[in-house]
Amino acid sequence: MSRLTLPGPRDAAFALAFGVGFGITASWPTIAHAQQMCAADLNGNGDAADPGELARCEPVAQDQYQCPLEKTACTQDVAGDYSCPLGPQYACLPQDGGPACSPHPCADIGTTPIVEEPPVDDPGIPADGPVDAEGNCLGTVEIFSGRGMRCRPAGLGTTLANCCKDKGKIIKDGMGSSINSLGTKIAVAKGVFSGMSAAFTAFRAGATASEAANAGAHALIVGLDPTSIAVSLAINFMIEFLFSGCDQQDMETAMLNGSGMCHEVGSYCTSSFLGICLQKARGYCCFNTKLGRIIQEQGRPQLKSFNGVGWGTPKKPMCRGFTPEEFQALDFSKMDLSEYYADIEARAQTDIQVDMKERVDAYIRAVQP
Repeated sequence: MSRLTLPGPRDAAFALAFGVGFGITASWPTIAHAQQMCAADLNGNGDAADPGELARCEPVAQDQYQCPLEKTACTQDVAGDYSCPLGPQYACLPQDGGPACSPHPCADIGTTPIVEEPPVDDPGIPADGPVDAEGNCLGTVEIFSGRGMRCRPAGLGTTLANCCKDKGKIIKDGMGSSINSLGTKIAVAKGVFSGMSAAFTAFRAGATASEAANAGAHALIVGLDPTSIAVSLAINFMIEFLFSGCDQQDMETAMLNGSGMCHEVGSYCTSSFLGICLQKARGYCCFNTKLGRIIQEQGRPQLKSFNGVGWGTPKKPMCRGFTPEEFQALDFSKMDLSEYYADIEARAQTDIQVDMKERVDAYIRAVQP
């Protein structure tokens, strides 16, 4: 049985550019080290991440290459001289069928490599900081703090898979029996990724897709609280991404965002060549709960300390939580929490507000006695 060999982002981009398929193969095509490449934003959407926008340059003469993107035949005047109709700055190069020109430069990827931005590196605030002998918090108290994350929409770096795809509410939200029982859902997301890793391992070892999914499901369920995750949706998510070019943070972000726990900050370029973007990413602030995201979105505009700072930048989201003083200054009567009410048990909204306030006040008293 053939095995799946997973390509790296650069190999995947080249394969897409050259029309190489992504089926189950015995090996991945090897790309020559010294290769002349070019890229162009042909559809005007701000990047060259779509099929046909990255190409291998054609050798036309000794040490001369031409980009095939938007290549145009040169015109000849009465004196027999050739000129490029796209502009005199573009050279007419000889080739079969007559001289031609292209507005896009070529570059050797050996000396002009693809520039890759690493994933957002924000582990977030640890859930349990240092305390003294009496149990008083010695660190910085942050309420509803988040973590900067990113996922990548369909592009060359993801083998055209949409790694931000919303697969539904996989991770469940809820107040629990107390404010301290709100375990981080990012840990649950990591558990789902562990299940996917197990599925990949099984598949590469020769298992069928069904057998690989079963192996992933077993790894997924072990060690997870079944009340915190929609297991069937998580398994479907795992199967959906089994053949994709998504990485761990792509998958964590997609799960948290699909579960309503992330605020999108914006998009940025995560991979470029000759200054042209090949792959975009979306930056997010992701929180433990949907409630945390809602209160952050509606509470920040009320506080001067967030004026001019907002959510940071897509590449570096600013996801800090509220200080106790900031949180106590929030006016909850000006917040619309209907999105949260719809997700929890049917109770009177006034009861929920009182319950939430009591829990938060108890939390503040616990960390600031």
